[in-house]
Amino acid sequence: MAEGTANIGVVGLAAMGSNLARNLAHHGNTVALYNRHYERTEKLMAEHGDEGSFVPSRTVEEFVASLARPRTAIILVKAGAPTDAVIGELADAMEPGDIIVDGGNSYFKDTIRREKEIRARGLHYVGCGVSGGEEGALNGPSLMPGGTDESWRTLGPILKSIAAVAEGEPCVTHIGKDGAGHFVKMVHNGIEYADMQLIAESYDLMRRGLGMEPGEIADVFAQWNTTELNSYLIEITAEVLRQKDDKTGKPLVDVIVDHAGMKGTGTWTVQTALSLATPVTGIAEAVFARGLSSRYR
Repeated sequence: MAEGTANIGVVGLAAMGSNLARNLAHHGNTVALYNRHYERTEKLMAEHGDEGSFVPSRTVEEFVASLARPRTAIILVKAGAPTDAVIGELADAMEPGDIIVDGGNSYFKDTIRREKEIRARGLHYVGCGVSGGEEGALNGPSLMPGGTDESWRTLGPILKSIAAVAEGEPCVTHIGKDGAGHFVKMVHNGIEYADMQLIAESYDLMRRGLGMEPGEIADVFAQWNTTELNSYLIEITAEVLRQKDDKTGKPLVDVIVDHAGMKGTGTWTVQTALSLATPVTGIAEAVFARGLSSRYR
């Protein structure tokens, strides 16, 4: 174990965590690694250990000891009780001034509660939205950190080093105190729900209303992507609609189960809007449509 050599650590090495750790290492950071099951740490080191500077640990105590002060650790584990458990383990091993960053999709009110509890122990707690999925985590996410000004001074250069770049600027800024980062990520996801609903309804109008085939609809989306509608969602819709199922030869979209799941951020957006008497009708209808799809197949 290397004492105090890593400037950033990642806890939770599933797809998002491992990709974010690799991204950090690709950009000159020395990255401490910890996963509850050490096999995942071993797998990352075996497959990608030569991509940068990593410091693997078997225990939380080893992990914390391998971090340079102020110790900074990013958690990427399942929201809810698992996140609380990891926060507790880290806080017990850390010292005043150290920083815990929650990079998961936590409910912003949970983040406010956790920040208050961790601040009382002399630590910094940062709720940070991470957008871009697994590919973004590896190649450049959009990042929405909350937390104190002091924590941003340490985190800012690190997050800027790995963020996506748009119009010459890294896609990260200090959102605000307490749960601000996760609040913005929640609304971001809610807007994405509405975007996907519009895409689905446009597809349905062309497929059932105009009798167009998936390949033809793909061409329409690809053309839209050259206009002001240009976006990642429009781009990948065109790509998905061009895919064929290897077994049947049918358009892939016709063999995918018509059942949309959700992890909660769209629902939280609508609930919060209701409590503030703020209309978000498009997002609400998108949430309802997902609920319907999960019940009637």
